[in-house]
Amino acid sequence: MDLEYCRVDKADHVMTVTLNRPDRLNALHPPANLELGTVFDDFASDDDMWVAIITGEGRGFSAGNDLRYQAEGGERVATPRGFGGLTSRFDLTKPVIAAVNGVAMGGGFEIALACDIIIASDAATFALPEPRVGLAALAGGLQRLPRQIGSKRALGMILTGRHVPASEGYELGFVNKVVPADELLATAREWAAMICACAPLSVRASKDVVYRSLDMASLEESIKAKYDSVAAMATSEDFIEGPKAFSEKRAPNWKGR
Repeated sequence: MDLEYCRVDKADHVMTVTLNRPDRLNALHPPANLELGTVFDDFASDDDMWVAIITGEGRGFSAGNDLRYQAEGGERVATPRGFGGLTSRFDLTKPVIAAVNGVAMGGGFEIALACDIIIASDAATFALPEPRVGLAALAGGLQRLPRQIGSKRALGMILTGRHVPASEGYELGFVNKVVPADELLATAREWAAMICACAPLSVRASKDVVYRSLDMASLEESIKAKYDSVAAMATSEDFIEGPKAFSEKRAPNWKGR
């Protein structure tokens, strides 16, 4: 796959995607979003890839929508997978980690919110500043942030457009861990390795049930619901391998099927 706006590395069941428009703080325009949509389509379909990490080149994770591209008359095209190829993707059960190395503004923050885990550099900053320029965070930020930290805390960010440092993001609850900048990628890879030590189909079923349960009317409904991901887990080779490895006092040999 020829890539212009990001870099992709695959190793040890982990795909690392690096946004690569550092001259614009990794602000994204429609061509970049389309490319990233293709990248994450590939991740979803690659049986050997179990976890993805997304980060940014240079000083920024992503400054959001490339307003300069818009102002210069750049072509506006549909991006069905959303901002960063992630914000309108609702069928991905494989986990994605955001390794936020710098500013995550607007659409950049929305990419991070669309991920399952956020590891942040102590230099990272988060904001949904769209109201300051007459816009709104319509790539999922207005929906995901309240679900993740509660409406009052979310509106405190959304209605002011204020910048939130990584340490406050951790206190608010949308950041999982804050680390020194030079430890960011290593930490994200450690978390990815911990996930990869678990059975891939168990991880996917767990993610699927958590997110789908959030949209159900009651706890009882969510527990009684039927999940295809759980059925896939229960009929897999790994469903047998896990207990067998435990009884034999050895590490499991997961196959993801």
